[in-house]
Amino acid sequence: MFNKNIKIILAAALVGTAGYQFVQGEIGNGIMLILLALIFVFLYFRNEIILMAFLKMRKQDLDGTEKWLAKIKNPEAALTTKQQGYYNYLHGIIYSQKNLTQAEKYFRKALKLGLNMDYDVAMAKLSLAGIAMQKRRKREATTLLSEAKKLDKNNMLTEQIKMMQQQLKKI
Repeated sequence: MFNKNIKIILAAALVGTAGYQFVQGEIGNGIMLILLALIFVFLYFRNEIILMAFLKMRKQDLDGTEKWLAKIKNPEAALTTKQQGYYNYLHGIIYSQKNLTQAEKYFRKALKLGLNMDYDVAMAKLSLAGIAMQKRRKREATTLLSEAKKLDKNNMLTEQIKMMQQQLKKI
């Protein structure tokens, strides 16, 4: 909703006001203002629109996810680098159902910008391997699959990786 810079300015103003409240002896008001400032700091690192898009994605509602992502008008200015990575990651997931070329572009951009979780990086590389496999780029697909396998530390994607490796043998 707010630009990332406005969130930091609001948090700083709230911390300053909280300091003033502490000096005036209003300890309860100061604590409440610091807690409110922490919300803005949290939303600086975790964009609220991307959080809502992830909730829609969790419910398998791709149209709802796309509507939430459409609310971000200028992602380069409104989001931090990692948030831009997740913005592109979500777009890649959406377009993997519609247009593989667009999905590949979004996944590559998400990997370039960076994702926080190894699972997300592994999922993006697995999706890229699937796209490469469908476009008959076997060498690239095997490389991406091996990278995804290394990143999948909790073995959540082993079944999909094995299935794709079997399909690669048929090509």
